[in-house]
Amino acid sequence: MKHKFLLTSALVLGLGLATSCPMKADATNNPFLQPYTTVYEIPPFEQITNAHFEPAVRAGLAEQKANIEKIVNNPEPATFENTILPLENLSPILDRVQGVFFHYDAAMKSAEISDLGDVLMPLFNEASNNVMLNEALFARVKAVYDGLKKSKLTPVQKRLVEKYYRNFAEQGAALSPEKKKELVRLSDELSKLYMQYTKNLLKATNDFSIVVYDKADLAGLPASTIATAAETAEARGLKGLYVFTLHAPSRLPVLQYADNRGLREAMWKGYTSLASTGENSNIPVIEQIVKLRSEKAKLMGFDNFAQLMTSRVMAGTPEAAEELLMKVYEPAKARVKEEVAEMQDYVNKAGGDFKIEPWDYYYYLGKVKEQKYNLTDADIQPYFELSHVLDGLKYAANRLYGIEFKEMPDAPKYMDEVTVYDIVDKKGDHVSVFMTDYFPRPTKVQGAWMEQLQSAGQYEDGSMKRPIVYNVGNFTPPTADSPSLLTLDEVETTFHEFGHALQGMLTQAPYRSLAGTNVDRDYVEMCSQINEHWATAPEVLAVYAKHYQTGEPMPAELIEKMEAAGKFGQGFTATELAAAALLDLAWAKQNPETVNVAEFEQQFAEQIGLPSELTFRYRSPYFKHIFGDEGYAAGYYTYLWAQVLEADAWELFEQKGIFDPKTAASFKKNILESGDTEDPMTLFVRFRGHKPDPAALLRLRGLAPEKK
Repeated sequence: MKHKFLLTSALVLGLGLATSCPMKADATNNPFLQPYTTVYEIPPFEQITNAHFEPAVRAGLAEQKANIEKIVNNPEPATFENTILPLENLSPILDRVQGVFFHYDAAMKSAEISDLGDVLMPLFNEASNNVMLNEALFARVKAVYDGLKKSKLTPVQKRLVEKYYRNFAEQGAALSPEKKKELVRLSDELSKLYMQYTKNLLKATNDFSIVVYDKADLAGLPASTIATAAETAEARGLKGLYVFTLHAPSRLPVLQYADNRGLREAMWKGYTSLASTGENSNIPVIEQIVKLRSEKAKLMGFDNFAQLMTSRVMAGTPEAAEELLMKVYEPAKARVKEEVAEMQDYVNKAGGDFKIEPWDYYYYLGKVKEQKYNLTDADIQPYFELSHVLDGLKYAANRLYGIEFKEMPDAPKYMDEVTVYDIVDKKGDHVSVFMTDYFPRPTKVQGAWMEQLQSAGQYEDGSMKRPIVYNVGNFTPPTADSPSLLTLDEVETTFHEFGHALQGMLTQAPYRSLAGTNVDRDYVEMCSQINEHWATAPEVLAVYAKHYQTGEPMPAELIEKMEAAGKFGQGFTATELAAAALLDLAWAKQNPETVNVAEFEQQFAEQIGLPSELTFRYRSPYFKHIFGDEGYAAGYYTYLWAQVLEADAWELFEQKGIFDPKTAASFKKNILESGDTEDPMTLFVRFRGHKPDPAALLRLRGLAPEKK
């Protein structure tokens, strides 16, 4: 997942929240108020305190205001140099403080950081409005935009101008004063709701636990999962018992391996009712979000929120996105019937007198898989020690793109468990800083993501800076008896997020707003998803898949079994993903007077014929992608949209060779390095030789015959 919450001085988005919670200001020796003097300008985390954030943001607002006045009061005609370039770096102070705060808000969300968010989000909203709703500033941008045909700007400079103009228009710059005032109100109210949604979700997740008293009830679970549950219990003063939580490293093993059907049911129901009742319920929050988004869309001249959001990306319309989703959903749903029939047959032959329910799907899918392929996840996991997985990741990146990882043990870091690398090219020149933070903690939001603390591109002094990129995860942690042993899904997630990191680190775009992952939402996931393929490529597995106890490489026969089983269960995977994406678009098309979240979900599930044996990948109360902010709102479909691009691109690597130098060089140049310097379809066609073929995704998923 690529987070979209990092705000640049230029293309600020309307994130923000407002509540009254004053914090004590302390500007003494504030590290945000001047350029960092650390190596590669990594934030000096050890010097930063919570008291530094608010005064730095207010100083950044003052800096931004002064620089805006310089632009709009310039008596010279508007040009690229005196209008667009200054917009790229309106407030270096805001850049620094936002980079750190938004990272802390997701990875280090303590009670103090949460309270700080209530104070700072309205100020970040103010920063956005200062730019996007400034009529004089928009007039100068429009003047540069209107003169593009006669200008001598380069194609990349013209694209930057076009992007600024489009972003101003999309954020309401062309609205009347009355409508601008209403847009500010709606944005502020939505921002409050997004923050409340996230708070509720985090608290509800941490509040839920299952306590198991008898170890016999844990039959089937991996030893590492049992050990973690015992350690969690002991940390809570329940020594001798076992505590399971809704965090993925705890939840998923229960659903996949627990022989105790009641334990699986308790975990599934706990997860699917997350943040749905009580003081942490997100139901009333969603009701307000849907209403206000509808109002915002109409204010901006659209029929609904789905039209507003899809107009900004490759899809263009919600109908185009839905058309693609249904091409995947229908064959995937048909495959689910086959998968359920196989599982039910397994249950019946084993003497089970029950019908497959949603809490049985993971478990019996694994049983059937074991029966068909003589393969279990427990066979694989001992070969996926995290440090070894990272060896494979580094090997593939070096073979493909010529980069090396040099660990920086003395570099600033916000936690001891963070690892910092200097990424260098074949010549030894600095490419990027890369940080990793892989294990769960109570203050970390669920999931895995990539973001950056510093973007690549041209800065206020004319210098070109390289990026500071990080990956965050919630993977299976080490225990007292074993190192971190990842599941296959976690291995693929590691490579996925590093695919985002590659696009951020390797960018050669000259301007920050065009650099790295600052691309269309339904294009950004291609780089991450295609990188997953190298995780299970036999040539890469041979490098890193070694048994954590014996050091023996994964046997060839086990790799062959993994390949054979690779497309098994794709009906479930594709159906729950496509269903969630369709639900997202359905919410965004609503223009409701009243909203009943549970009824809406149920009716929509019936409308699309969602199999009763599964549910949406995320139900609305914990669908943070679409209700935690507007990053993926009416845009969750982009995972499947980008999978079409990824599947088609991967077929070229398979045809030419997964480490073919020419293919890798073309992918690096046209996709990873280019950012948003050209239209994404143009870049894709230049790499692939044709427009993306949707059938490639069905072939990759095993839902259509392979291409001869």
